[in-house]
Amino acid sequence: MICDSCSYYDYDEDSESYVCLVDLDEDELFRFMQGSSFECPYYNPYDEYKIVNKQN
Repeated sequence: MICDSCSYYDYDEDSESYVCLVDLDEDELFRFMQGSSFECPYYNPYDEYKIVNKQN
């Protein structure tokens, strides 16, 4: 899974690290932490051009 390009992956100043802003349920978090081939159902590619187009 490529979290770096997800719009929900953001920097948390309190923990000084990048975190996922989506609340995964227990099962999803367990599969993600195991590192198995977990495909996040919440993955949303970050596209700043799409955001700018909505503002115009």
